[in-house]
Amino acid sequence: MTHINQVSQQPGDTLARQAAPPSSGRRYTEEGDAPCENKTMGPRLHFLIPVQVGPRGAGRRTNRDRWRVYKRVSVVFFLAVVALTIVQRGSISSGTPFQLERQARAEVDAEKRGINSFWKANRPLPEAPVTTVTASEESLLTQDRGPSTWDVTTSNCTPNHNFSGKEWFKSLEGNFKQFLSYRHCRYFPMLMNHPEKCTGHTHLLMVVKSVVTQHDRREVIRRTWGKEREVRGKRVRTLFLLGKPSNAAESANHQKLLEFEDYIYGDILQWDFLDSFFNLTLKETHFLKWFDTYCADVPYVFKGDDDVFVSVDNILEYLEDSGHGNSLFVGDVLFKAKPIRKKENKYYIPQALYNKTYYPPYAGGGGFVMGGPLARKLHWASDTLELYPIDDVFLGMCLEALQVTPVKHNAFKTFGLVKNKSSELNKEPCLFKGMIVVHKLLPSELVHMWNLVNSDLVCSRKVGIL
Repeated sequence: MTHINQVSQQPGDTLARQAAPPSSGRRYTEEGDAPCENKTMGPRLHFLIPVQVGPRGAGRRTNRDRWRVYKRVSVVFFLAVVALTIVQRGSISSGTPFQLERQARAEVDAEKRGINSFWKANRPLPEAPVTTVTASEESLLTQDRGPSTWDVTTSNCTPNHNFSGKEWFKSLEGNFKQFLSYRHCRYFPMLMNHPEKCTGHTHLLMVVKSVVTQHDRREVIRRTWGKEREVRGKRVRTLFLLGKPSNAAESANHQKLLEFEDYIYGDILQWDFLDSFFNLTLKETHFLKWFDTYCADVPYVFKGDDDVFVSVDNILEYLEDSGHGNSLFVGDVLFKAKPIRKKENKYYIPQALYNKTYYPPYAGGGGFVMGGPLARKLHWASDTLELYPIDDVFLGMCLEALQVTPVKHNAFKTFGLVKNKSSELNKEPCLFKGMIVVHKLLPSELVHMWNLVNSDLVCSRKVGIL
């Protein structure tokens, strides 16, 4: 048995009660509860009477109750979703300005350092500034000159098989076979170029042979003797000569790092051939062609390795104190040097490649100084000779073709200060102070010696070799 509200008066009350929402009435379970008041029909008397409810009525009440629960749960779930959405959007909208502002500040700082813009995709390499010259200057620059820009744009190089079937060729080692097969490939396109290095009255151009992976050596040189400056009114500039990375697995990464390095310093010349020992001759001929193309007014060139100590002050002092003609070429010159025939030696040359007893006089590649006019003549001479796998000797062959004898100078020590490598004299800063070139030093040794030589060093006397 269940007690429900029953209205005793007014026939329409039953209709009114059925039309009312299920939640609008109260259930009274005891007599004497306060009666309801119908605002439309006035006060009424309510009393409880027992009513028998069968199974059919109970089922309708159960279904209605379930529907109420489902509806309430649905409404609560919907409100919860709406609330979470509003909160999430609010947090995103409040965080985004801060995030964008922080990113903007980071990009501005990076732009100030010149770094962020480089790493953007598809960024072109920096171009050399345009130099304006007068008509008279232009005629002077182009007089007896070749192309005014680097004119090699493709490198379609295929091997030469003309002598591949000959017995003397078959007996050669693989590296010499490769060298001879591609020796006719003389010039390659430029990947990095800085012709501006030869503008603005450059007096001495410091040119350094290097490879991609030796970034630490280039960095030390920039901080020491390769730092660009003016010495007694004479402008000194620095360039590094490189080919492409020889490590195929890391080539792309190394190349990108090199491009970034050049973006920072702007002092790298790079050509589209692999860096290797035999390709050092290509590096020599490419620089001579580049110098002849862009550097008509540069009077002097230093050219050396990236593991040497150099005194720019002593170079300039030597150039000022000595009378030099148009054929200046000075360094640690070797006379009557013989080709090395031992195969285990790095400088081994087979008889089939060079059959003479002696090499022509040549300067050790650790470092030498030459006049600008001679450098341009060397370019012309190099085009008339077959390439040779040892770059120092090849340059001596070019000098011989020009009938120029290089000058030996004791301030160029391309084999160390003394022959005994363990001698303490090789670490004596007062000896370094009087030298022009000393080969060879590790980056840490170069920094240490440079700091000693340029400190308040007191020596009994300057070595009288200049």
